[in-house]
Amino acid sequence: MAAASSLELDPPPGFLADRIALFDRLKSKYDAELASKTSQPIKVTLPDGRIMEGESWKSTPYDIACMISKGLADNCVVAKVNGDLWDLDRTFEGDATLELMKFDDKEGEQVFWHSSAHMLGEAMERHYGGCLCYGPPIKDGFFYDMHLSDRTVSQGDYDYLNTLVKNISKEKQPFVRLEMTKEDLLEMFKYNEFKCRIIRERVTTPTTTVYRCGPLIDLCRGPHVRHTGKVKAIEVTKNSSSLWEGKAEAESLQRIYGISFPDSKQLKEYKHFQAEAAKRDHRKIGRDQELFFFHELSPGSCFFFPKGAHIYNTLVDFIRTEYRVRGFQEVISPNIYNCKLFETSGHWGHYQKNIYHFDVEKETYGLKPMNCPGHCLMFGSRARSFRELPLRFADFGVLHRNEISGALSGLTRVRRFQQDDAHIFCTVEQIEEEMKGCFAFLKHVYGVFGFTFDLFLSTRPEAFLGDAAVWDRAEGQLKKSLTEFVGVEWKLNPGDGAFYGPKIDIILKDALRREHQCATIQMDFQLPERFNLTYQGSGDDAEKRPVIIHRAILGSVERMIAVLTENYGGKWPFWLSPRQITVVPVSVPFNEYALKVAQRCKNEGFCAEADVDSDTMNKKVRNAQLAQFNYILVVGQKELENGTVNVRTRDNKVHGEFSLDDFVKRCKLLQSSRSVSDSLSD
Repeated sequence: MAAASSLELDPPPGFLADRIALFDRLKSKYDAELASKTSQPIKVTLPDGRIMEGESWKSTPYDIACMISKGLADNCVVAKVNGDLWDLDRTFEGDATLELMKFDDKEGEQVFWHSSAHMLGEAMERHYGGCLCYGPPIKDGFFYDMHLSDRTVSQGDYDYLNTLVKNISKEKQPFVRLEMTKEDLLEMFKYNEFKCRIIRERVTTPTTTVYRCGPLIDLCRGPHVRHTGKVKAIEVTKNSSSLWEGKAEAESLQRIYGISFPDSKQLKEYKHFQAEAAKRDHRKIGRDQELFFFHELSPGSCFFFPKGAHIYNTLVDFIRTEYRVRGFQEVISPNIYNCKLFETSGHWGHYQKNIYHFDVEKETYGLKPMNCPGHCLMFGSRARSFRELPLRFADFGVLHRNEISGALSGLTRVRRFQQDDAHIFCTVEQIEEEMKGCFAFLKHVYGVFGFTFDLFLSTRPEAFLGDAAVWDRAEGQLKKSLTEFVGVEWKLNPGDGAFYGPKIDIILKDALRREHQCATIQMDFQLPERFNLTYQGSGDDAEKRPVIIHRAILGSVERMIAVLTENYGGKWPFWLSPRQITVVPVSVPFNEYALKVAQRCKNEGFCAEADVDSDTMNKKVRNAQLAQFNYILVVGQKELENGTVNVRTRDNKVHGEFSLDDFVKRCKLLQSSRSVSDSLSD
């Protein structure tokens, strides 16, 4: 092993040469087979209906793109051939449809970052020599895991890795695809137990593919960019430890993250964006504003200080108010259940590792990770009539999920949380109307927060419960409801539904245009079957099966607080703010009046306090602005005599003098309107 200060291992790891020798031998054989194939004229159909001429086993998507425009061809990241992602330099096998995708396309972006992960993997092998594991694209960039037996990654390594990946980019190493048998793969990766596990456990076909760039050859489905020179800006961003496949009992790995773009200007913009996001990090703001904190004695469970609890309770009260006008009934259900309940619901088979469970009197009990099984017991506790439907149960009960420690992340991924969870029991005929109600609820709440959002219909996954025909029926209902929801476009997310039914994922966008998934709407035909839930139908004696709609708007209240904290940058709108009003006396003689004004504001239901410390008035005003008080009321002799307050904001906007009664009245209007603006206008 080379010293930590070396750019590359010298000599390089022995497995590199062995791997390349086997690749070259098999690639020569493949090239000969390709050359022997008979080429035929083919037609390539573009999205606009144009048809381009080509030859099977010779023409590539890049060739077709060049026929349209050389500039277009060179700006493309990847192709779609007959709906499948396809390397730009991979030959057509027959007549085909062709789409050309750039970095701006979501799938193009993911392919670009996947190729960048291979470049990082090459640099890691050359610098560390260890065993590469997984290296996927993620939401913001990519990472690669490596097993290192005798050292750990540190920030001091970043310069070496960045130098290597930049050199790899300059070399314009082509990405070369090769299909290999399982036996040859096990021979190629015999030095790497982790790759061998993947081959033995994950590869279920006789052959699969590897990709080569420079000395790196990696097990990979692809596709990739044409060559490493397409990645013109790439940089390591952070590192952490991880576990093999996220299993607590598995080997510890070193994970290195990176980001890349087709242009250096984009990387510069990304860094600026990240700097702004760091200022808004909810963990930092939560600490600075004394809202919440975490402790190692209860990992993944948040401690909310009084001001954080105020935000939490205000959000819950907001939803409770909406429940009353939208026909929801709040219920309270147990936290601990005999795990037979989760066996009935199907969660035990699919979700057992995430359920905290323990033995009590020779029976296994668990903390509930979701509310729906308990709500099914409540619905089934007595006979139900069609006249009771739709029955809308809402529950803010505490939930626990055993997330692995490496996945915990502030308020966005926790072990203890609450949801604005609701389950609507309805008839099939009522589905459409109930879905409209869910969408209207969603639009109203996110409108209050100032969020825009996109909708995605997630359909039947590979591992699902129930009858495929029932799934098709549910998906058809959701498509109809989405199509009729005016003002928001929706997209299909195939195969990403819950195991018990299709769902609608809601992706909101915050002030920095970042995406978050909080709300969800899921249809369920399975739980009513599993719990044998029925209601008495109309006009006959037949019992019928209800449908369940799972629905959350905030989602996890904890996660929503994280999103809102970063969205507002800690500058809470008045209705949600834990620091609404502070009163600042101009000098000591007016402390009593300041305290009196603060108490009046408290009595009116506002979060108010008076600063009667020994600091100067200007220092107190500045402190209040930094603490993000919405309104700073300055009081002196004139205000005392007139029963008024002089109002200014945290942004140093001076509203001037108001009678105390008028100020309170305006604040009440602002509070009830739940406006994101702090304007005191009538």
